[in-house]
Amino acid sequence: MKNLSKTKLLAYRQCPKRLWLEVNRKDLRQDSATTQANFDVGNQVGDIARRLYDPEENGELLEMKRLGVTGIVARTSELLPVGRPIFEAGFAADGAEALADLLMPVAGRGPKRWRMIEVKSSASVKDYHRDDVAIQSSVARRAGLRLASVSVAHIDSSWTYPGSQDYAGLLVEVDLTAEAFSREAEVKTWIAESQAVLRKRAEPVISTGAQCQLPYACGFIEHCSAQEPQAEYPVAWLPNVRTKALKAYMDEHGPTELHEVPDELLNETQLRVKRHTLAGTVYFDAAGARADLAKIAKDGWPAYFMDFETINLAVPIWPGTRPFQQIPFQFSVHRLARNGRMSQEAFIDLSGQDPSKAFARALIDACGDTGPVFAYNASFERTCLKALAARLPPLARKLLSISERVVDLLPVAQRRFYHPMQQGSWSIKDVLPAIAPDLSYDRLAGVADGAMAMDAYREAIAQTTRSQRREEIRSELLEYCALDTLAMVRLWQHFAGRAKAG
Repeated sequence: MKNLSKTKLLAYRQCPKRLWLEVNRKDLRQDSATTQANFDVGNQVGDIARRLYDPEENGELLEMKRLGVTGIVARTSELLPVGRPIFEAGFAADGAEALADLLMPVAGRGPKRWRMIEVKSSASVKDYHRDDVAIQSSVARRAGLRLASVSVAHIDSSWTYPGSQDYAGLLVEVDLTAEAFSREAEVKTWIAESQAVLRKRAEPVISTGAQCQLPYACGFIEHCSAQEPQAEYPVAWLPNVRTKALKAYMDEHGPTELHEVPDELLNETQLRVKRHTLAGTVYFDAAGARADLAKIAKDGWPAYFMDFETINLAVPIWPGTRPFQQIPFQFSVHRLARNGRMSQEAFIDLSGQDPSKAFARALIDACGDTGPVFAYNASFERTCLKALAARLPPLARKLLSISERVVDLLPVAQRRFYHPMQQGSWSIKDVLPAIAPDLSYDRLAGVADGAMAMDAYREAIAQTTRSQRREEIRSELLEYCALDTLAMVRLWQHFAGRAKAG
């Protein structure tokens, strides 16, 4: 019987089919760039944790690439009597193996005891973290470790970085000893069930569902989806399935096509999606859209169309910023005059320095003093503007003035427009092709969505990135952000009943 790693056991907890594929058909896995970015952040937080917990550098890091699992387990046995901190300590017992992020000796007389800390790059303890420490502690204790406590150290999102590489306070520790120790029988069951899954010659037959994305995106989703009958009009296109009655119907009857869902269970928006998708017709309340815009944007000229790109670093690099705080590094603003004349202003900072102040000043200049400032799903831009105002008091009044002028186009689109090609989504990327087919995000080379923009920014500010590559990234980001605001212009023109601007 081959020992299963903690990662494999957690894969089983998410979906038995995922475990089988991880072991037998790993070649089918397609990890996203976001998955890799999260992995890199986890490594960064792990490095910081070792410095914080072992400032005198007395501990030893056991490296997988150099030792392998067998070597790590053997080296851990050699180090335990010494009583120094061990990082990535390895244990194996009863068909499972686990590597502990931090293993710290507990001071005191008698047999040496240890405390185990699992380091997470999230802002809170998640349910799957609880499974994680249950597995870690169970395997370690079964292997003979005298474990005094087990906890999760996660990022404190309220902490503010003081600068100078001082990350004391970045992590907060949550003790989970009692809970983890009480779940040993559960862990033993997971191991047995996982081993049973892997004895199967064929992959388990399990339909795609919520487990494909929770607690994290599965890299086998494309493989599993391709095995299933493809619905012509998938029930997944219904937006915001939240009512108990609709959820209960879905759970009990398992509909796959829109026509299988009773009308009486749907709200107005869901019913609109169903009817117009099945009929292949477009819904557009032109008079209602014009009335909405006239009401929410009374001071109509000039009209501005604004979009931000931001980075939310788990580990802050600029003094005065917090973990996961949205820091804008780029904007695009299109300006539309009453006579239909259009211009664009753009800002981007890839220097690696805090872009906040330069961003704010450029934005104030670009947005003028009067006229509506349109955004799409505008709560994001408003939140960013208020956060900038709080951090930059000399610019606060003007930034808050822009925030007060912000008008959200998304509610207008949701109430007044639906095209079957949207497939139940009002993302600007899904609405744009229906209104302005001459514009398309598919034509972008490189950056094509917000997640890709964040990944590109991280690459651009890295010290190892060459200047030529940085300029390529700059061009991609500028083109992407400009399309976002030009898309808003075209949506506004459609809803307002105005001719396309030149």
